[in-house]
Amino acid sequence: MRRFDCLRDVAPLLADEIVVTNNGGASTEWAAVGRPDSHLQVKTLGLCSSIGLGLALALPHRTVIVLDGDGSLLMNLSTLPTIARQRPSNLVHVVFDNGVYEASGGTATQTARDGAAAGVDLGAMARAAGIAAVHAVDELADFTARFAASLRGGGPTFIHARVEASRERVPPVAVDEVENKYRLVRFIERTEGIAILTRPEPASQAHRS
Repeated sequence: MRRFDCLRDVAPLLADEIVVTNNGGASTEWAAVGRPDSHLQVKTLGLCSSIGLGLALALPHRTVIVLDGDGSLLMNLSTLPTIARQRPSNLVHVVFDNGVYEASGGTATQTARDGAAAGVDLGAMARAAGIAAVHAVDELADFTARFAASLRGGGPTFIHARVEASRERVPPVAVDEVENKYRLVRFIERTEGIAILTRPEPASQAHRS
């Protein structure tokens, strides 16, 4: 199955959930089909799962979805036991495993099958780390069903999706990393009714009040 087909099919299922993507094709593909203001693009390889975990813990009543890749997760495997220990019921961690480092030229990752030898099983690693809800999928209908079920809570949920090494031709993302960060913060402020980014009142005005 193709990652873009997975994203296109589940995008209509989401409303105000927060979506965190890695620096591979999942980021540009989600930007083409998903809601822009609730989407955080993480450019540092491996950290989208850790940032997603932090958001899930800070906003326990909001669903946080991490769209990760095999190369990204392999750079930060310690995130799996950390997620298992913290047990955020609102976190959905999707790993699109295409067996390559897509963002840096297509070098094979350790999940790739090499002849008769099977690659690393990231789903088995997540289960061994202590995550109870682990699902391995390689068909589109199964992925969509598992994803929809994960939105009902009871997580953390880990979905290991085997996909083709393909990248959809979509328009480039319209915002840079700084604007993307502030856009998500403003989205959270607006939907939560809280102030996150505030400027201190000048001392001269504070004395007058």
